Amino acid sequence: MHFEDITIKKFHEGLKNKEFKALEVVQGLFNRIKKEDGKIHSFLALLESDAVERAERVDLDLSSGKEIGILSGVPLAIKDNMLIEGTHTTAGSKILENYTSAYDATVIKKLKKEGAIFLGKTNLDEFAMGASTENSAFGVTRNPYDSERVPGGSSGGSAAAVAAGFALGALGSDTGGSIRQPAAFCGVVGMKPTYGRVSRFGLIAMASSLDQIGPFAKTVEDAEVLFNAIRGADPFDATSTDKDYVPEDDFRRLKELKIGLPKEYFIDGLSSDVKNGVDEAIAKLKSLGFKFKEISLPHAEYALACYYIVVPAEVSANLARFDGIRYDRIRDAESAVRSLRDIYFKNRGERFGAETRRRILLGTFVLSAGYYDAYYAKAQKVRRLIQNDFKEAYKEVDVILTPVAPTAAFKIGEKADNPLAMYLSDIFMVSLNLAGLPGISIPVKKYNLSGGELPVGFQLIGKHFREADILGIGKQYEKI
Repeated sequence: MHFEDITIKKFHEGLKNKEFKALEVVQGLFNRIKKEDGKIHSFLALLESDAVERAERVDLDLSSGKEIGILSGVPLAIKDNMLIEGTHTTAGSKILENYTSAYDATVIKKLKKEGAIFLGKTNLDEFAMGASTENSAFGVTRNPYDSERVPGGSSGGSAAAVAAGFALGALGSDTGGSIRQPAAFCGVVGMKPTYGRVSRFGLIAMASSLDQIGPFAKTVEDAEVLFNAIRGADPFDATSTDKDYVPEDDFRRLKELKIGLPKEYFIDGLSSDVKNGVDEAIAKLKSLGFKFKEISLPHAEYALACYYIVVPAEVSANLARFDGIRYDRIRDAESAVRSLRDIYFKNRGERFGAETRRRILLGTFVLSAGYYDAYYAKAQKVRRLIQNDFKEAYKEVDVILTPVAPTAAFKIGEKADNPLAMYLSDIFMVSLNLAGLPGISIPVKKYNLSGGELPVGFQLIGKHFREADILGIGKQYEKI
């Protein structure tokens, strides 16, 4: 069976038509992972016994004539910052190396209810802080298209698992591009829903006003299936909403949508691969009859600076809970501590990685007395200006199209010693999170793992709660 090509929809049809069994596919995927993931390192832990048990249950339901949903038996990968009861959840950090989840995240509960199967937990930049999955305390993940290159981050493990054919879909989290950028680098579809569309309960928080869980998939259609399964209000997340979602498949209605091209996003710094890829996507959409208009997002140039003040501030607050007393304690008898200060130095000083420490320190600084007004308060004002830019733009257009990242996947180590260069990878993505808008990364074309070509994606940005627009356009694009 060619696992690279099987989609959620094809899997569901094959299962119903008894072309194969769920257990057969799950065991085949585990064999593939064990054989090939050593050179990619997309998974941190496999959940084989539980996955096999769930697959057998799906097969039993089918043999007894029960109706199954579209996600029944579908093998998925889960980013290791989402809680699955009874499993280790590390968030890519040594400080949570021994933590066992006490409950399921809401998205996990919803997927379990749909009958989905979890193959394992995927690698990520520590606490989702990074754009390359090089910051994990448990090793670097490599791009399935070129093992010398990064898969993107922070959800690089999830993107790589789908691209390599290890899973039919995956979940990631997106705070400033952490789903969309690895999706572009790995040639898969990655979607960040509107802030509040999907519950964050059970997601280890990085920056609570920007974090959002979303799907990775091989097609836009599959991404929509996963999005539908995990969206909705949750009493455990006050920011979540039960606002309706109605898919848009009427091509006549979709063609009436006007697509905006922000001049601030098509700049000289774009690599030729990305520029040519995005131009190709625009040309294909024009051939379908979509109309385009140049627009302006004048405060876009301040988005990255604003983001890297707001995020560290929230990181500083959210990561204060990892103090060496809760979640994971000092177990080494030889490292006896005599004071709270010793505990902090032993745990936070030694067990947080360099990037995590950098953001905690920066966040503590911008929130400190004398600097709060100069930095954090000002960044929040800029955030409002960025939100207003999008509001004004959406008076002229319905959807916005941009590059995802300035380059295709870069080499491992290329930006590791230059935090600013790494942060610039997020330049086209962070504004969505600051504004709470939905966005999706779609491959320009279908890429071949053995073809020697690096994937390029383009980004569609929708209005608040108008995921139907970007998914609808994406599905039409895939048809050609």
